[in-house]
Amino acid sequence: MEPIKVNFKDCGRIDLERKFDLEQVRKHIVLDLWLLNKNSHIITDYENETIFRLQDTLTYRVDDWNEQELIENFIAPLLSLINFNTEKYGLFSWRLISAIIGDYNLCGNPDLIIAKGRREPEIPYFCFHEFKKENEPKGDPAGQCLAAMLVAQTLNNYERPIFGIYVVGRNWFFMVLQGTKYAITKAYQAVDEDIYDIVKLLKHLKTIIEEYVKQ
Repeated sequence: MEPIKVNFKDCGRIDLERKFDLEQVRKHIVLDLWLLNKNSHIITDYENETIFRLQDTLTYRVDDWNEQELIENFIAPLLSLINFNTEKYGLFSWRLISAIIGDYNLCGNPDLIIAKGRREPEIPYFCFHEFKKENEPKGDPAGQCLAAMLVAQTLNNYERPIFGIYVVGRNWFFMVLQGTKYAITKAYQAVDEDIYDIVKLLKHLKTIIEEYVKQ
């Protein structure tokens, strides 16, 4: 019997939990370590100036931007501070990824992935983003991100935890999936002091990816 095709954009957490026997937990050691280790990173003067400028624009525009405008005017410039493009891996946008998991063929084009490869993504390096306008009435960004993380988990043979981020307007949420358990942080608001935690968490994500590359 041919697997049932399911696109990320149609995925919600309730449906994924039922299909793949997933469980959302309140605390997860891998997520806790990610949050704790962010404190090992500093914000440089240049980064601080850029953060202030981007945050000022976000505060003024976030309620009116559409999804693409949010990406181009805030998220992409913020991510460029970290530089996830190296000889070993890179940042890719709207590239198809898929995997057969049980009776289902999960597939989709995440807004952004970090993956091994130069010209095209090969093995995903465990980070997916779904960006939504704050008052977007359609879809479940957490579910869409989780679906992409399930594919990454399968492509990586379940060897390591999978990391994900989804953004809803000014709110950033950080996720971890390991086995059948996943956890999500509180909302980090990019319009206030949380933005420094967001940048430090992104910096530590790069540290995690660099360790994976060495292995």
